[in-house]
Amino acid sequence: MRARATALVVLSALLLAGCNDSQSPPTAGPDTVPSSSVPLPPKTTAQPPTTTPSETPSAPSCIDTKLESLTLRQRAAQLIMTGMGANGMTSAQRSIIQKQKPGGVLLLGPGGSLAHTRTATAAATTAATVDGIRPLVAADQEGGQVQRLKGSGFTRIPSATVQGTWTSDKLTVRAAQWAGQLKQAGVNTNLTPVADVVPVSLKKQNAPIGSLDREFGNTAAEVGPPVQAFIRGMAKSGVITSVKHFPGIGKVKGNTDFSADVLDNVTVRGDDDLQPFADGIEAGSEMLMVSTVTYTKIDPKNRAAFSKTVIQGMIRGDLGYDGVVITDDVGAAANVAKVPAGQRATRVIAAGGDIVINGAADLTATMVNALVVKAQQDKEFAAQLDQSVRRVLALKQKHGLVTC
Repeated sequence: MRARATALVVLSALLLAGCNDSQSPPTAGPDTVPSSSVPLPPKTTAQPPTTTPSETPSAPSCIDTKLESLTLRQRAAQLIMTGMGANGMTSAQRSIIQKQKPGGVLLLGPGGSLAHTRTATAAATTAATVDGIRPLVAADQEGGQVQRLKGSGFTRIPSATVQGTWTSDKLTVRAAQWAGQLKQAGVNTNLTPVADVVPVSLKKQNAPIGSLDREFGNTAAEVGPPVQAFIRGMAKSGVITSVKHFPGIGKVKGNTDFSADVLDNVTVRGDDDLQPFADGIEAGSEMLMVSTVTYTKIDPKNRAAFSKTVIQGMIRGDLGYDGVVITDDVGAAANVAKVPAGQRATRVIAAGGDIVINGAADLTATMVNALVVKAQQDKEFAAQLDQSVRRVLALKQKHGLVTC
């Protein structure tokens, strides 16, 4: 009896020690800064399932099985979205997509009819599919001057400045119709809506948004409701959306697609104009696009897409967002041309991003190679890469793009 009592005392002490360890507060990292003052959706923390010694371990999930089956190179490729012609792959693009198996393709340039687009996307899907995992097929279908697909079968979508004058119900209905056309054409992802706020005083000077009528309004209060209405409409027809371009490009002058070293010297962490992004997340946007602008009052040393402060601090922390973070184009865009192509990919993933948009298909192999090499050399980076792949696969599974 004395030996049994002693064993019970030891067991109790061990259990108490384990509980104390599990409740230790997390250590703040170097990028930890005060949280945003923007009103945000409440965060929820998933509780680990309770188990008893008599329970048997559950079978591996579909995502676990897929992740295990992919080689490191195939995992890395899942984090690249490669550009292709909206009218169909060129022979060079076809060869790259067949060999590299990128996790996504982005339709660039003017497209043809809905039927022609469906043929083009089907071919790209076949070329990129690996181990029962199909690609995200994306387009920029905002409306106005930014509508890639507008041939026969596609409705001409008015600009965001017009959409912003509609009631939320009307915009949701219309967005669902536009999304239905995308689905018919084999496009499962629409890289929009624009949540950027362009002040009235900067409209004509703001090259990427204001001068192209891409903004829903000129204040956060005006932009938030149509952002939500657009997202909900797209979701009704099963199309993934990506609210963009965090933390906002409504206050810059240069267009990152054509200009180098674009800066925002105004936006701060906790800025009121970040609210439309929180609104988009609340409405169910399944991706959030981060810009390639440098925000001098947030992280003066890194473009947003390469910034832990922006992605891990503001997006994951302040916004409480655990969905897929995708970049603006870091392939063909002039704003990142000085950064070696491989580093563009590795710096995005190291900062906490998940998908790298690469408009220049010929850089795909370079980016995949860089991710593989860094993962082989850095265990922490390898774990982060796998975490991103898991997020991407979970999104794909939700939309029927993973076969188990």
